[in-house]
Amino acid sequence: MEFPAVFLVGYLMLSCFAASCYGVTFSSLHKTLIVSASSPLGHVLKAGEDELTIKWEFNQTFPPGTDSTYKTVKLKLCYAPESQKDRPWRKTVDDLKKDKTCQHTIVARPYNPSNNSFIWKVERDIPSAKFFVRVYAYDGQEVVVAYGQNTDHSKTFDLFTIHAITGRHASIDVASVCFSFFSVGSLAAFFYMERRKGKISQHK
Repeated sequence: MEFPAVFLVGYLMLSCFAASCYGVTFSSLHKTLIVSASSPLGHVLKAGEDELTIKWEFNQTFPPGTDSTYKTVKLKLCYAPESQKDRPWRKTVDDLKKDKTCQHTIVARPYNPSNNSFIWKVERDIPSAKFFVRVYAYDGQEVVVAYGQNTDHSKTFDLFTIHAITGRHASIDVASVCFSFFSVGSLAAFFYMERRKGKISQHK
C-alpha cells in the first residue's frame, strides 16, 4: 500500500520539527578537531592581564570530506568538572541548548582546516576557576556538527587556572587618598570660615 505524497511530506516535516525540538546533543558529535591551548606563564593566568594562545586544525585521520559542511568555528572557554561541582549554573548537559559548560565565547572565525591560531587576552570579567578550551564547528545553518578540545574526554588533563580580578588598582588607591585629603582640607576651611564669621559678629 502506497502512502499519498501529502502524508509523506507531512511525515518528513514532522521529523524535522522533532529533530529541531530536541536539538543537538554533545554525545552525537565527532571529535574531529585537534585543539591546543598554551601560555608562556604556564597553567595559572590572571584575568585582564595574561594571554592564552589557542591553535586548532582538522584531524587528518578522518576521511577526506568529513569537514565539507564546516563553515565557521567558535572558540569557547569551558569550566572544568572541579569548578562545576555544587554549581548548577555551570552544569554539563548533553543537550547543547541546555549545556552550561562553555559559557564564555572567546572568538568566532571562518572554518579553515589547518594553521589556525588565536592569541586571547583573558577578559577582565572571567571568574576564578579551572578551565579548558573547546572549539565547535558549525555548518551553514549555524548548527554544531563537530568539536575539539585541549583536554581529554574526562576533562582532567591540561587544564588551566584563571584568577579573577579581586583587588583595587593603585590608581584607585591614590585617588582615594587624594579625595580624603581634599575632604579634610575642605572641612577644616569650612570651620575656619565659620569661626571667623562668629568673631566678626561678636565685635559688631
